Amino acid sequence: MITVISKAAYIVLCSLTVILLLSCSSQEHSEIQLSRRNDYPIILVHGLIGWGKDELLGFHYWGGFEDIETYLNRNGHVTYTASVGPVSSNWDRAVELYYYIKGGTVDYGKAHASKHGHIRYGKTYSGLYPEWDEEHPVHLVGHSMGGLTIRALTDLLIDGDEAERELVTSNAQKEDLSPLYEGDKQWVHSVTTIGTPHNGSTFADDENRMAEIIKNAVRYIALLAEADDSSSIYDFKLEQWNISKAEDESFDDYMNRVLNNPFWSSADISVGDLNTNGAAYNNAWMDTHSTVYYFSQTGQTTTKSSWNDYHLPLRETNPIMLSPAIFIGSFTRNDSAKGIVIDESWWPNDGLVSTISSKHPTGHPARAYEKASSITKGVWYYFPTKIGWDHMDLIGLNATTSATVDKTISFYSSIAELLHSLPK
Repeated sequence: MITVISKAAYIVLCSLTVILLLSCSSQEHSEIQLSRRNDYPIILVHGLIGWGKDELLGFHYWGGFEDIETYLNRNGHVTYTASVGPVSSNWDRAVELYYYIKGGTVDYGKAHASKHGHIRYGKTYSGLYPEWDEEHPVHLVGHSMGGLTIRALTDLLIDGDEAERELVTSNAQKEDLSPLYEGDKQWVHSVTTIGTPHNGSTFADDENRMAEIIKNAVRYIALLAEADDSSSIYDFKLEQWNISKAEDESFDDYMNRVLNNPFWSSADISVGDLNTNGAAYNNAWMDTHSTVYYFSQTGQTTTKSSWNDYHLPLRETNPIMLSPAIFIGSFTRNDSAKGIVIDESWWPNDGLVSTISSKHPTGHPARAYEKASSITKGVWYYFPTKIGWDHMDLIGLNATTSATVDKTISFYSSIAELLHSLPK
């Protein structure tokens, strides 16, 4: 059984890399022994095409055959792994994350659901951490698109949503307003993003190509059905589009229903949040708040070519990321009307996301991380770029030897130690 799982998981690992866009320095390591000042839980949030702990036959998004959550818990860092819609829009994922942590029936919002033509209510969750509130805040850690999702959730908690408030309060039936859209909830102590396309990924600027890549990745997931022919192997979490898993349905049938659903032509799916246009829109409404600590971790698996200024992938880059890395390493765009200029500063990348894009949102306060004692809220602190780390190294999915496993464990240990050293 282990052999079957390993082969199947490896296939998925290689195939999904292409679309996980959007799914520590020596100074960091010197601060591993930081004193702990808080014990707030850490919530790990996956990126595009990500999955939960009970999916993919136990192959973990965070760590592969090693489980980062388990390791952190064993070392005194209370940690949970969240699971949200793998191909859903950033808004829908943020809303699902709220209910996944707090508990309750997902309410995507009356205004939002009406605008995009999907069902207002989704799954009902018991909650990872039901006591979550201002007195019991959390640390949110997101990889790739997961970083956008935790930014969106943090902003909704603090600012709420005016469109939802106006529609509900003006409705003659006086429908209940989800607490998420009320605002004024200081429930997030820190936000940490890892390989997140804050300013978009140029590889996602062709939305038709990106949607097709996602669909192909979904088809590859079906290879795991050879080991377990059931829909429980992977959940697309698309109840808002009236797509639910049938108890006795094969994964192949379930997958085909997903791929042939009209929601792919909607503006309310993941693709629109991952390109540079979508990022500019998101950065305009997702604020950096003065009551929250912000951190970002970046990778780079490319280097400048010896015969031109383009960036090419390093030898150790995951083979599946060679083509995207080359594309991003030479792509330019000048759309002054939209305020988007892609030049050579965007060429260094982690195989899927430009390093400059994953440092911090454009126009938001940011500075390089120096030491824990100098950290303040309301500013993005970006760590030194992890040279030689590609998009999947950042979550340990290339960790196949004791050395690479240790490297991943050390990385997440340093993140957890920093977060738990922050003042209450």
